This record gives sequence, structure tokens and C-alpha cells, in this order.
Amino acid sequence: MRNLPHTSTNLPNPLRKMVVFVLTVVLIGLVFMFSMVVLAIILVAGAIAWGYLWWKTRELRKQMRNFPPRGVVMEGEVVEGEKIRGEVIEGEVIRVDDTLDGG
Repeated sequence: MRNLPHTSTNLPNPLRKMVVFVLTVVLIGLVFMFSMVVLAIILVAGAIAWGYLWWKTRELRKQMRNFPPRGVVMEGEVVEGEKIRGEVIEGEVIRVDDTLDGG
């Protein structure tokens, strides 16, 4: 290895540095352009998928607007013989009895 002749490629050459710099800038520009194309393709594909799902579910959304969910009591509805008036809030009550049964 010691006896190998030195060539001009190992010496720092301003022209060589300039060519490497230009190639690096061009390569970075190409990568940036490619990534923008990929991003645009992804956005267009997403918009098409969203539009397709929106279009296919429009009838279901219309039906959901016309019918209340199960278990929801509407005002004026008769439940267990009583006519419901006002707002009905469903929930659960836990009663704690503090009295002692042993007496």
C-alpha cells in the first residue's frame, strides 16, 4: 500500500468540489420533487376514498336522522302506562341504607 502512486483524484480540487456540490443539490431537488408527487398521490387517493364512503353511506345517514336510537324515550311517548313529559335522563341510582337491621 505504501508504494501506490498518488493520483490527482485524491487531491482537493475546486472543480471537483463544485461538481460534487452541484450533484448534491440536484439529488436533493429530485428527492424533494419525488416526495411531493408521492404526497399528492396519497392526498388524491384519500380524497377519492372519503368521497366514495360518503356517497355510499348517504342513505344510511338519512335513515339515522329519521329514527332515534333504541332506548331513547321521546317526549309524548307512552312508557309503562305513563305519558312522558319533559326531559328524561337515564341513569342508575345506588341507595345506601344506613340503618341497622338488628334491633
